Amino acid sequence: MSKVFVLDTKKRPLDPIHSAQARQLLRNKKAAIFRQFPFTIILKKSRPDSPVSSLRLKIDPGAKFTGMALVNDLTGKVVFAAELKHRGFVIRDALTSRRQLRRSRRARKTRYRQPRFLNRTRPEGWLAPSLQSRVENIK
Repeated sequence: MSKVFVLDTKKRPLDPIHSAQARQLLRNKKAAIFRQFPFTIILKKSRPDSPVSSLRLKIDPGAKFTGMALVNDLTGKVVFAAELKHRGFVIRDALTSRRQLRRSRRARKTRYRQPRFLNRTRPEGWLAPSLQSRVENIK
């Protein structure tokens, strides 16, 4: 899984290579670092006849994390894998603590406040923004 992405001089993608081979190219000044994450190098000399194998993106959606993997179509080996952490539960916890703070403030010995009424009708299929965010993260 420790493959390094390679670009030619015109920023066209080439086959990913092993990290040791990338270190050699960098040490011999035949390549330069293009991006840190995902680690990508760009070659200094063009390679028009280099073979490029097709890669497939696989996605595994979950409630807390979404897993992503680039898989080589010919060999079936994983070239790159990553996890994307959703913010849905962090947002939910922040909203819960904010709600608790408001309720504790309202529960103190203060004068009576008439409750507010939100009597607007919501459209069909409406979700609260925090829930909508969690649904969109999983899609």
